[in-house]
Formats: sequence, C-alpha cells, structure tokens
Amino acid sequence: MKKYASLKSIASYVPSRCVENSEFEKFLDTSNAWISKRTGIQTRYFASDDEESSDLGTQAARVALKRAGLDASDIDLVIVATLSPDYLGMPSTACLLSAKLGIKNRPAFDITAACSGFIYLLALAKSFVESGAYANILIVGAEKVSSVLDFSDRGTCVLFGDGAGAAVIGSTDSLERSVLDVHIAADGSYYDYLLTPRALKESHFMRAKPSVQCLQMKGNETFKLAVKTLASDVKNIMAKNHLTPEDINFFIPHQANLRIIAAVGDLLHFSQSQIITTVQKYGNTSAASIPMAINDIYESQTLKKGDLVLLDAFGGGLTWGSALVYFDGD
Repeated sequence: MKKYASLKSIASYVPSRCVENSEFEKFLDTSNAWISKRTGIQTRYFASDDEESSDLGTQAARVALKRAGLDASDIDLVIVATLSPDYLGMPSTACLLSAKLGIKNRPAFDITAACSGFIYLLALAKSFVESGAYANILIVGAEKVSSVLDFSDRGTCVLFGDGAGAAVIGSTDSLERSVLDVHIAADGSYYDYLLTPRALKESHFMRAKPSVQCLQMKGNETFKLAVKTLASDVKNIMAKNHLTPEDINFFIPHQANLRIIAAVGDLLHFSQSQIITTVQKYGNTSAASIPMAINDIYESQTLKKGDLVLLDAFGGGLTWGSALVYFDGD
C-alpha cells in the first residue's frame, strides 16, 4: 500500500518581548500610523540577547514532538529553514537544535530559502517520507531576524519579527490525510531584491569588503512581483489538483504584508473567513511565519483534522512555492 507524507503536528514559539510600532518612533522618522497603513503590522516580538534561532526552534520543536506523540529518539531527520542562523555557514542551526533536543546520530541540515523556507521544508520532507528514506521528520522554521536587521533603515526594520514554527511529518495510507502536493521554484536573476551581503576582512590575498551584514530589500519591486507570482502559483497548483476556492478550508500565505495578502486573496477569490492573517501581531517572521500562523488556528481549535490548507510563500533568492496540505494532527 502506498504511503503518503502527512502533517502530524504543528507548534510555534514566540519570544517574550513585544515591540509596538510606537517604539520605532523613538529613533526613526516613522509613526504607528505609517507602519500600520503600509503593512498592517501593529506589533512584533524580538528574542532576548541570549536567545538564538536554534533556541527559538527548540522550544517549538519540543511542543511539536509532544503533540505528535513522539520522543526525540523517534525522529529520523531534522531540517531547519532560516535566514538568521546561529553561525555563519557552520555549524548548522539544525545540528545545534538537534543537540538541544537530545537527537544524536541522525542527519540534520539547514536550508536557505528565506520566507519560502517552510514550503521548501514540506517539499523535502514529502519526498523523503514517500521514498521510504525516513519515517518521522522534524521540520523547523526558526528566525531571529532582529539579528540581521539594520535599525536605521525604516524600510526593513519595522517589518520583521522573531519566532519559530515546527512540524512533524510522518506517513499515512490516506490521500485525504496527506501532504497532497507541493510546488517550489526559484529565479536567481532577481537576487538583489532581497539579500544579506557578506563583509570580508582584508588580507594578503583579498581586498576588504566593508559591507554591513544586514538584510536589504527593494520594497516596491518585491511587492509587485510577489503579488503576481503568488497568485499565479496558487492558480497553477489548484488547477493541477482540480480544486476550486470552495474546496479550501484555509488559505495561509506567508505573512509579509497585509496589503500583499489582501491583493492575492482578492485575485484568487477567497473569502475573508478562509484567509488567515497573523502579520498584525507577529510581523514578518520569514520561514517561521506560515507554521506560526497554522499553529494559531490550531490552538484556537479552528483547525480540525482533515481540513485542507493552502499555503503560499515568496522570499529572497528569489524563491517561492505553494502547498496543499490536509491536517492530520490531533
């Protein structure tokens, strides 16, 4: 009998420090009204000095494991999506998170797909489970985005927040309880729309590259391309699976900007009750935003077993993707 990948659990972790828009008025030429009107964001949460992305992810992962009825020793593979890793290059945040959970002698690695990270995680986990390579996979979007922000740039620093979302991907015999379909794509020719440059120290062999290693974004260009790309990608995955908006219980896009979400929702003819938004309270938490939003409707008991959820994301790279997922958790 064919085995399908399934979403067994969902969880999230939000740092304790809540930052309201008014705090940015103290050191930037901005206002609560300006931020709210342009983005829909009211608050976001920042991690403490002694919290890193792996710490945020570990907190979410512990809850995801518990909700899946699994111990850390049951996990065969750990994959983390992050644009704000604990270390540059190595060790991976996934290795650090695994160690904090007590997972040993199991593969662990990071992926870098920015805000599309959770969709990419689903694509990888689905392939690994359905190929029979692994049975239980822990996927985590963990972001301390505040660690890569330039707080003198009002065009970026007001948009983002910290947090983590985690899920366990297992298997099912039922297509109606599965990760039904995932589509991911990229186009590196737009690399400079969203990037975090590297600084290089001068040496005998190379010139110095005195760049500020902070997130940079071409906001207007990104907005326009995001709306066009997200709407097209969702139409394609729904057509491929012979689905209409009425077949979808919840549409959960990446939580980047309320105007983008509204524009895409209108183009796709989803009702307000179908569209899930959490950007108002969390800001843009990059790879963590979609699992955090799923967790919100799970903890409010709005999400039920068997509900069909449509996910959609767009991020630096440029990367994008969409997924159709039946919720198979309890």
